[in-house]
Amino acid sequence: MKLSVVELATVTPGTNKTHALETAIASARQADELGYHRYWYAEHHGIAGQASHTPELLIGIAARETSRIRVGSGAILLNHHSPFRVTETFLQLEALAPGRIDLGLGRATTGPLIDMALRRDRNSPDADDFEDQVQEVLAYLHHAFPEDHPFAQIGLTVGIPTRPEVWILGSSGSSARMAGELGLGYTFAGFINPMGAERALLRHRAAFTPTQFGPPSHQSILAVHVVVADTDAEARRLSWSVRGQYARLARAGMAAMTPSVAEAERELSRAEKEAPTVIVDGQWPRFLAGSPDTVREHLEHMAAVTGAEEIMVQDVIPDPDDRAKSRTLLAKALGITPHQPARAA
Repeated sequence: MKLSVVELATVTPGTNKTHALETAIASARQADELGYHRYWYAEHHGIAGQASHTPELLIGIAARETSRIRVGSGAILLNHHSPFRVTETFLQLEALAPGRIDLGLGRATTGPLIDMALRRDRNSPDADDFEDQVQEVLAYLHHAFPEDHPFAQIGLTVGIPTRPEVWILGSSGSSARMAGELGLGYTFAGFINPMGAERALLRHRAAFTPTQFGPPSHQSILAVHVVVADTDAEARRLSWSVRGQYARLARAGMAAMTPSVAEAERELSRAEKEAPTVIVDGQWPRFLAGSPDTVREHLEHMAAVTGAEEIMVQDVIPDPDDRAKSRTLLAKALGITPHQPARAA
Protein backbone atom coordinates (compact mmCIF):
# COMPACT_ATOMS: atom_id res chain seq x y z
CA MET A 1 0.00 0.00 0.00
CA LYS A 2 1.32 3.44 -0.92
CA LEU A 3 1.14 6.19 1.70
CA SER A 4 0.82 9.93 1.01
CA VAL A 5 -0.06 13.24 2.70
CA VAL A 6 -2.42 16.15 2.01
CA GLU A 7 -1.15 19.26 3.79
CA LEU A 8 -3.29 22.17 5.05
CA ALA A 9 -0.42 24.18 6.60
CA THR A 10 -2.33 24.54 9.86
CA VAL A 11 -1.51 27.59 11.98
CA THR A 12 -0.79 26.12 15.40
CA PRO A 13 -1.47 27.89 18.71
CA GLY A 14 0.93 30.75 19.43
CA THR A 15 2.38 30.83 15.89
CA ASN A 16 1.60 32.52 12.57
CA LYS A 17 1.33 31.67 8.88
CA THR A 18 5.04 32.10 8.27
CA HIS A 19 5.72 29.34 10.78
CA ALA A 20 2.91 27.21 9.29
CA LEU A 21 4.40 27.46 5.78
CA GLU A 22 7.92 26.71 7.00
CA THR A 23 6.57 23.65 8.80
CA ALA A 24 4.64 22.56 5.71
CA ILE A 25 7.88 22.50 3.69
CA ALA A 26 9.89 20.80 6.46
CA SER A 27 7.16 18.16 6.75
CA ALA A 28 7.47 17.41 3.05
CA ARG A 29 11.18 16.74 3.56
CA GLN A 30 10.37 14.37 6.42
CA ALA A 31 7.75 12.56 4.33
CA ASP A 32 10.28 12.18 1.52
CA GLU A 33 12.77 10.59 3.91
CA LEU A 34 10.14 8.29 5.43
CA GLY A 35 9.20 6.88 2.04
CA TYR A 36 5.80 8.53 1.54
CA HIS A 37 4.71 8.53 -2.12
CA ARG A 38 3.08 11.96 -2.59
CA TYR A 39 2.79 15.26 -0.77
CA TRP A 40 -0.16 17.41 -1.82
CA TYR A 41 -1.01 20.94 -0.72
CA ALA A 42 -4.60 22.11 -0.33
CA GLU A 43 -6.23 25.25 -1.73
CA HIS A 44 -8.26 26.86 1.06
CA HIS A 45 -9.27 30.52 0.93
CA GLY A 46 -10.11 33.02 3.66
CA ILE A 47 -9.42 30.64 6.56
CA ALA A 48 -7.40 32.23 9.36
CA GLY A 49 -6.17 28.93 10.77
CA GLN A 50 -4.75 27.49 7.54
CA ALA A 51 -1.94 28.87 5.38
CA SER A 52 -2.12 26.72 2.23
CA HIS A 53 -4.01 29.11 -0.04
CA THR A 54 -1.91 28.87 -3.21
CA PRO A 55 -0.66 25.30 -3.55
CA GLU A 56 1.39 25.90 -6.68
CA LEU A 57 3.79 28.13 -4.73
CA LEU A 58 4.34 25.46 -2.09
CA ILE A 59 4.66 22.74 -4.72
CA GLY A 60 7.55 24.55 -6.40
CA ILE A 61 9.42 25.03 -3.13
CA ALA A 62 8.73 21.50 -1.89
CA ALA A 63 9.91 20.01 -5.18
CA ARG A 64 13.27 21.74 -4.75
CA GLU A 65 13.52 20.75 -1.06
CA THR A 66 12.89 17.05 -1.74
CA SER A 67 14.46 14.50 -4.04
CA ARG A 68 12.02 11.67 -4.73
CA ILE A 69 8.49 12.24 -3.45
CA ARG A 70 5.79 13.40 -5.86
CA VAL A 71 4.38 16.84 -5.03
CA GLY A 72 1.08 18.29 -6.10
CA SER A 73 -2.24 19.94 -5.37
CA GLY A 74 -5.01 18.55 -3.26
CA ALA A 75 -6.76 20.20 -4.95
CA ILE A 76 -6.73 23.14 -7.32
CA LEU A 77 -10.33 24.37 -7.09
CA LEU A 78 -10.99 24.63 -10.78
CA ASN A 79 -14.24 26.56 -10.35
CA HIS A 80 -12.09 29.54 -9.28
CA HIS A 81 -9.54 29.33 -12.10
CA SER A 82 -8.98 29.41 -15.83
CA PRO A 83 -8.08 25.97 -17.27
CA PHE A 84 -5.43 27.67 -19.43
CA ARG A 85 -3.78 29.30 -16.42
CA VAL A 86 -3.87 26.10 -14.35
CA THR A 87 -2.38 24.03 -17.17
CA GLU A 88 0.39 26.52 -17.93
CA THR A 89 1.31 26.78 -14.23
CA PHE A 90 1.54 23.03 -13.71
CA LEU A 91 3.48 22.49 -16.91
CA GLN A 92 6.01 25.00 -15.59
CA LEU A 93 6.19 23.05 -12.32
CA GLU A 94 6.64 19.85 -14.33
CA ALA A 95 9.52 21.50 -16.20
CA LEU A 96 11.13 22.31 -12.84
CA ALA A 97 10.64 18.79 -11.43
CA PRO A 98 10.09 16.37 -14.34
CA GLY A 99 8.11 13.26 -13.49
CA ARG A 100 7.22 14.38 -9.95
CA ILE A 101 4.26 16.76 -10.30
CA ASP A 102 0.60 15.90 -9.64
CA LEU A 103 -2.27 18.14 -10.71
CA GLY A 104 -5.16 17.34 -8.42
CA LEU A 105 -8.38 19.01 -9.58
CA GLY A 106 -11.53 19.59 -7.57
CA ARG A 107 -14.30 22.07 -6.95
CA ALA A 108 -15.55 23.61 -3.71
CA THR A 109 -17.19 26.67 -2.26
CA THR A 110 -15.78 28.87 0.47
CA GLY A 111 -19.12 30.61 0.87
CA PRO A 112 -20.81 33.22 -1.33
CA LEU A 113 -18.65 36.16 -0.21
CA ILE A 114 -15.23 34.57 -0.85
CA ASP A 115 -16.51 32.87 -3.99
CA MET A 116 -17.56 36.26 -5.34
CA ALA A 117 -14.23 37.84 -4.36
CA LEU A 118 -12.35 35.12 -6.25
CA ARG A 119 -14.27 35.70 -9.48
CA ARG A 120 -12.91 37.85 -12.29
CA ASP A 121 -16.37 38.34 -13.88
CA ARG A 122 -18.83 39.29 -11.14
CA ASN A 123 -21.71 40.15 -13.46
CA SER A 124 -22.39 36.74 -15.00
CA PRO A 125 -24.06 33.94 -13.03
CA ASP A 126 -21.76 31.25 -11.65
CA ALA A 127 -21.57 28.17 -13.91
CA ASP A 128 -21.19 24.55 -12.82
CA ASP A 129 -18.97 23.44 -15.70
CA PHE A 130 -16.37 21.39 -13.84
CA GLU A 131 -16.33 18.53 -16.36
CA ASP A 132 -15.87 20.95 -19.27
CA GLN A 133 -13.01 22.63 -17.40
CA VAL A 134 -11.31 19.29 -16.70
CA GLN A 135 -11.57 18.30 -20.34
CA GLU A 136 -10.07 21.64 -21.38
CA VAL A 137 -7.07 21.07 -19.08
CA LEU A 138 -6.59 17.59 -20.57
CA ALA A 139 -6.85 18.96 -24.09
CA TYR A 140 -4.09 21.49 -23.42
CA LEU A 141 -1.88 18.81 -21.87
CA HIS A 142 -2.39 16.18 -24.60
CA HIS A 143 -3.19 18.22 -27.74
CA ALA A 144 -6.71 16.81 -27.73
CA PHE A 145 -8.73 19.73 -29.06
CA PRO A 146 -10.60 19.01 -32.31
CA GLU A 147 -8.72 20.36 -35.32
CA ASP A 148 -11.30 23.08 -35.90
CA HIS A 149 -11.29 24.25 -32.26
CA PRO A 150 -9.79 27.75 -31.86
CA PHE A 151 -7.59 26.52 -28.97
CA ALA A 152 -6.06 23.73 -31.07
CA GLN A 153 -3.29 26.09 -32.16
CA ILE A 154 -2.21 26.82 -28.57
CA GLY A 155 0.95 24.87 -27.75
CA LEU A 156 1.56 25.01 -24.01
CA THR A 157 3.69 21.86 -23.90
CA VAL A 158 6.46 22.97 -26.29
CA GLY A 159 9.84 22.18 -24.69
CA ILE A 160 8.30 20.13 -21.85
CA PRO A 161 8.62 16.40 -22.63
CA THR A 162 6.76 15.08 -19.55
CA ARG A 163 3.30 15.78 -18.16
CA PRO A 164 1.94 16.18 -14.65
CA GLU A 165 -0.33 13.38 -13.45
CA VAL A 166 -3.93 14.58 -13.36
CA TRP A 167 -6.18 13.42 -10.52
CA ILE A 168 -9.79 14.21 -9.71
CA LEU A 169 -10.64 14.84 -6.06
CA GLY A 170 -14.12 14.55 -4.60
CA SER A 171 -16.06 14.14 -1.38
CA SER A 172 -19.54 13.25 -2.62
CA GLY A 173 -18.86 10.73 -5.37
CA SER A 174 -20.43 12.91 -8.08
CA SER A 175 -17.17 13.16 -10.05
CA ALA A 176 -16.09 9.52 -9.61
CA ARG A 177 -17.70 8.29 -12.82
CA MET A 178 -16.35 11.21 -14.82
CA ALA A 179 -12.82 10.51 -13.57
CA GLY A 180 -13.14 6.85 -14.51
CA GLU A 181 -14.50 7.52 -17.98
CA LEU A 182 -11.68 10.00 -18.65
CA GLY A 183 -9.12 7.43 -17.49
CA LEU A 184 -7.92 9.55 -14.57
CA GLY A 185 -6.99 8.61 -11.03
CA TYR A 186 -9.55 9.50 -8.36
CA THR A 187 -9.10 10.58 -4.74
CA PHE A 188 -11.96 10.50 -2.26
CA ALA A 189 -11.96 12.74 0.84
CA GLY A 190 -12.95 10.25 3.50
CA PHE A 191 -12.19 12.82 6.21
CA ILE A 192 -15.19 14.83 4.93
CA ASN A 193 -17.61 12.03 4.07
CA PRO A 194 -16.32 8.73 5.49
CA MET A 195 -19.47 6.73 4.78
CA GLY A 196 -19.46 7.77 1.11
CA ALA A 197 -15.99 6.40 0.38
CA GLU A 198 -16.82 2.82 -0.56
CA ARG A 199 -19.58 3.70 -3.01
CA ALA A 200 -17.59 6.48 -4.71
CA LEU A 201 -14.37 4.52 -5.13
CA LEU A 202 -16.17 1.44 -6.41
CA ARG A 203 -18.10 3.63 -8.86
CA HIS A 204 -14.79 4.99 -10.14
CA ARG A 205 -13.37 1.48 -10.54
CA ALA A 206 -16.44 0.31 -12.47
CA ALA A 207 -16.27 3.29 -14.83
CA PHE A 208 -12.52 3.28 -15.39
CA THR A 209 -11.43 3.07 -19.01
CA PRO A 210 -7.77 3.62 -19.96
CA THR A 211 -7.23 6.71 -22.13
CA GLN A 212 -4.32 8.85 -23.29
CA PHE A 213 -4.98 11.14 -20.34
CA GLY A 214 -4.07 8.84 -17.47
CA PRO A 215 -2.52 5.59 -16.25
CA PRO A 216 -2.90 2.29 -18.11
CA SER A 217 -4.64 0.71 -15.11
CA HIS A 218 -7.02 1.85 -12.40
CA GLN A 219 -5.62 4.10 -9.63
CA SER A 220 -7.48 5.45 -6.62
CA ILE A 221 -6.63 7.08 -3.31
CA LEU A 222 -8.60 7.09 -0.07
CA ALA A 223 -7.84 10.21 1.99
CA VAL A 224 -8.33 9.76 5.73
CA HIS A 225 -7.66 11.93 8.77
CA VAL A 226 -5.23 9.84 10.83
CA VAL A 227 -3.57 10.28 14.21
CA VAL A 228 -1.12 7.64 15.46
CA ALA A 229 0.49 7.50 18.90
CA ASP A 230 2.01 4.85 21.11
CA THR A 231 -1.39 3.96 22.60
CA ASP A 232 -5.02 4.21 21.56
CA ALA A 233 -5.71 6.55 24.48
CA GLU A 234 -2.93 8.98 23.56
CA ALA A 235 -3.96 9.02 19.90
CA ARG A 236 -7.56 9.76 20.88
CA ARG A 237 -6.33 12.64 23.05
CA LEU A 238 -4.32 14.10 20.17
CA SER A 239 -7.38 13.87 17.91
CA TRP A 240 -9.24 16.33 20.14
CA SER A 241 -7.49 19.23 18.38
CA VAL A 242 -9.03 18.54 14.99
CA ARG A 243 -12.40 17.84 16.58
CA GLY A 244 -12.07 21.14 18.44
CA GLN A 245 -11.15 22.90 15.20
CA TYR A 246 -14.38 21.84 13.54
CA ALA A 247 -16.36 22.84 16.62
CA ARG A 248 -14.76 26.29 16.51
CA LEU A 249 -15.44 26.62 12.78
CA ALA A 250 -19.11 25.91 13.46
CA ARG A 251 -19.18 28.68 16.06
CA ALA A 252 -16.81 31.32 14.71
CA GLY A 253 -16.59 30.60 10.99
CA MET A 254 -13.43 31.32 9.00
CA ALA A 255 -11.77 33.21 11.84
CA ALA A 256 -11.48 30.05 13.95
CA MET A 257 -8.02 28.87 14.92
CA THR A 258 -6.95 25.30 15.68
CA PRO A 259 -6.92 24.65 19.44
CA SER A 260 -4.14 22.95 21.31
CA VAL A 261 -4.97 19.60 22.86
CA ALA A 262 -5.37 21.27 26.25
CA GLU A 263 -7.70 23.92 24.83
CA ALA A 264 -9.77 21.32 23.02
CA GLU A 265 -10.02 19.26 26.20
CA ARG A 266 -11.61 22.24 27.94
CA GLU A 267 -13.90 23.20 25.07
CA LEU A 268 -15.25 19.83 23.91
CA SER A 269 -18.09 18.02 25.63
CA ARG A 270 -17.54 14.61 27.12
CA ALA A 271 -19.52 13.05 24.26
CA GLU A 272 -17.34 14.81 21.67
CA LYS A 273 -14.14 13.64 23.35
CA GLU A 274 -15.44 10.07 23.56
CA ALA A 275 -16.72 9.91 19.97
CA PRO A 276 -15.46 6.79 18.14
CA THR A 277 -12.05 7.05 16.49
CA VAL A 278 -12.23 3.57 14.92
CA ILE A 279 -14.85 1.70 12.89
CA VAL A 280 -17.77 0.71 15.13
CA ASP A 281 -20.71 -1.38 13.84
CA GLY A 282 -19.76 -0.56 10.26
CA GLN A 283 -19.67 3.21 10.86
CA TRP A 284 -16.42 4.80 9.74
CA PRO A 285 -15.07 7.59 11.95
CA ARG A 286 -14.33 11.01 10.54
CA PHE A 287 -11.07 11.02 12.49
CA LEU A 288 -9.22 7.70 12.73
CA ALA A 289 -6.90 7.49 15.74
CA GLY A 290 -5.06 4.76 17.56
CA SER A 291 -1.85 2.86 18.14
CA PRO A 292 0.11 1.67 15.09
CA ASP A 293 -1.55 -1.76 15.19
CA THR A 294 -5.04 -0.30 15.59
CA VAL A 295 -4.66 2.18 12.75
CA ARG A 296 -3.05 -0.38 10.43
CA GLU A 297 -5.94 -2.80 10.98
CA HIS A 298 -8.56 -0.20 10.14
CA LEU A 299 -6.72 1.33 7.17
CA GLU A 300 -6.19 -2.11 5.66
CA HIS A 301 -9.91 -2.80 6.04
CA MET A 302 -10.81 0.55 4.45
CA ALA A 303 -8.48 -0.08 1.53
CA ALA A 304 -9.83 -3.60 1.05
CA VAL A 305 -13.51 -2.61 0.86
CA THR A 306 -12.90 0.44 -1.36
CA GLY A 307 -10.24 -1.05 -3.61
CA ALA A 308 -7.99 1.95 -2.97
CA GLU A 309 -4.35 1.31 -3.81
CA GLU A 310 -3.12 4.25 -1.78
CA ILE A 311 -3.90 5.97 1.53
CA MET A 312 -3.51 9.73 1.79
CA VAL A 313 -3.23 11.15 5.30
CA GLN A 314 -4.58 14.42 6.59
CA ASP A 315 -3.40 15.08 10.14
CA VAL A 316 -4.27 18.25 12.04
CA ILE A 317 -1.94 17.74 15.02
CA PRO A 318 -0.78 21.10 16.42
CA ASP A 319 2.46 19.95 18.05
CA PRO A 320 5.01 19.39 15.24
CA ASP A 321 6.82 16.71 17.24
CA ASP A 322 3.58 14.79 17.80
CA ARG A 323 2.74 15.05 14.10
CA ALA A 324 6.20 13.92 13.01
CA LYS A 325 5.97 10.97 15.37
CA SER A 326 2.48 10.09 14.09
CA ARG A 327 3.73 9.99 10.49
CA THR A 328 6.78 7.95 11.46
CA LEU A 329 4.73 5.39 13.39
CA LEU A 330 2.23 5.12 10.54
CA ALA A 331 4.91 4.56 7.90
CA LYS A 332 6.49 1.81 10.01
CA ALA A 333 3.11 0.21 10.72
CA LEU A 334 2.31 -0.01 7.01
CA GLY A 335 5.77 -1.30 6.11
CA ILE A 336 6.83 1.75 4.10
CA THR A 337 10.53 1.61 3.22
CA PRO A 338 12.44 4.78 4.19
CA HIS A 339 14.16 6.66 1.41
CA GLN A 340 17.96 6.54 1.54
CA PRO A 341 19.40 9.63 -0.19
CA ALA A 342 22.43 8.96 -2.37
CA ARG A 343 25.68 9.92 -0.68
CA ALA A 344 28.01 12.39 -2.33
CA ALA A 345 31.08 10.83 -3.90
